[in-house]
Amino acid sequence: MTATPAPRVTIKDVAARAGVSKGAVSLAFNHKPGLSEATRDRIFRAARELGWAPNLTARTLAGSRVDVVGLAVCRPARSLGLEPWYMEFVSGVESVLAEHSCSLLLRLVRNLDEELGVQEAWWRGRQIGGSILVDFRADDPRAALVERLGLPVVAVGHPSLTGGLTSVWTDDATAVTEAVRYLAALGHRRIARVGGAAALGHTAIRTAAFDEAAGALALAGAWQVATDFSGDAGARATRSLLTAAPPERPTAIVYDNDVMAVAGLSVAAEMGLRVPEDVSLLAWDDSQLCRLTHPTLSAMSHDVHGFGAEVARTLFSVITGGEGGSHPVPTPVLTPRGSTAPPR
Repeated sequence: MTATPAPRVTIKDVAARAGVSKGAVSLAFNHKPGLSEATRDRIFRAARELGWAPNLTARTLAGSRVDVVGLAVCRPARSLGLEPWYMEFVSGVESVLAEHSCSLLLRLVRNLDEELGVQEAWWRGRQIGGSILVDFRADDPRAALVERLGLPVVAVGHPSLTGGLTSVWTDDATAVTEAVRYLAALGHRRIARVGGAAALGHTAIRTAAFDEAAGALALAGAWQVATDFSGDAGARATRSLLTAAPPERPTAIVYDNDVMAVAGLSVAAEMGLRVPEDVSLLAWDDSQLCRLTHPTLSAMSHDVHGFGAEVARTLFSVITGGEGGSHPVPTPVLTPRGSTAPPR
């Protein structure tokens, strides 16, 4: 016997639950004036209780435009402004949004719980037509939230982290393995990695790949230190690694971003160590910073601007009902420069 499907919740049901007219519900979700904050909150609460949200795809097919895309980032404002990767990524996203006469709504949040609330408020309030999700963690709750809301999103992260959402990603594991093998081929047997925040999924992927590569090469020493991606944290980690006596000191260090690598270069100079004669340094996320230092920094290079553009194009495809799935982009390529050489 086939079960009878539950009736579809409509705007009329939301209006009845909130004790208002359908027009008032429309005003609330279109973010229009004419309602008190108490009434607006009551409407959103009723919609949340009933599990109702405006049907963006229907509006798009009917000719309505997507005018705003959301991006929430859980990073301190000061450190985000100093990180070239995010600036390049956003510029890539914006290059595609401009083609659609669409704007980016950027919000910095303190934690994942705050982002969950922001994403729901954006969608309930019809402030965005879709969202870009970044910095995935293991068992990330955002996947369940956006599925429940029906919010069109693209996830920036490996498919193993993104819970079946349409994703755009780089092969971090392969890139880390290439970096370690390159340094080992130069003759380095004691290699360290200054990683990012341990809770982030891509950090965990890089950590596992580093351990596996170091084990396969039977390195004499392999160290990993977790940080918060900031220059200060990168400097502290570098100082800790390089203050060990030479037999226990790494001869090469891989950094999870360019900001920390530049900080590490400064620490080496502060300690009277020559780069690359005494210690080789290799940065992730090649940027102008890596090319302005002396010596210039070897780096794992990829087209971050193009990556951001691909993320935005994929989101518009999701919004208009296009194909989802997993979209890998080219793996970062090692670019040797003046900061890596055989150990002496």
